[in-house]
Amino acid sequence: MSQGRLIETPDCVAEGAAWLAAREPRFAYALDLTGPLPLRRREGGFAALLGAITSQQVSVASARAIWARLEAAGMISPEAVAAMTEEDLRGLGLSRQKARYALALAGAGIDYDALPGLSDEEIIGQLVAVPGIGRWTAEIYAMFSLGRADVFAPADLALQEAARILFGLEARPSEKALRRMAEAWSPWRAVAARLLWAYYHVEKNREGIR
Repeated sequence: MSQGRLIETPDCVAEGAAWLAAREPRFAYALDLTGPLPLRRREGGFAALLGAITSQQVSVASARAIWARLEAAGMISPEAVAAMTEEDLRGLGLSRQKARYALALAGAGIDYDALPGLSDEEIIGQLVAVPGIGRWTAEIYAMFSLGRADVFAPADLALQEAARILFGLEARPSEKALRRMAEAWSPWRAVAARLLWAYYHVEKNREGIR
């Protein structure tokens, strides 16, 4: 069981970016446009996963607005959320489905302290067992909250669109196709994701991830 390389400082991100740029000219081109990549580390735990659920299938601006309402209402612990009804949570901006997911997460009993000791796939396997947590959410958590250097999120639409533009593809790659592409970017797939999100921001002038 191995947790692999961790991204803990901006130097880690810079090392990964240099590795990618040296092996793929299109990444070198993108890095020239984006400049240094952000660390994008977040606290782990319940609030981080609830935030990822909030971000599913909505714009970055909408996700930020909903999360601000949840934070203001103190909905950042499993105990607080578990004490709410589905209607209470809907009143804070969650859809009916996401309100159910929030309540499921609150009752899931995840041992957040144990997750850093698991392998990438073990983490993802534990998280996707919870209703409302798909592989994208689990991968985002592993990347940003646990600092895993070789995790990627190929279902992310901004990553797919950035890859389409940067690599001159005729169409946006499917999740399966982008996962296959990303195999060449190991062991720095999480830095490749950061670079593609940054490139998406340059090309589209909007954020691809909260």
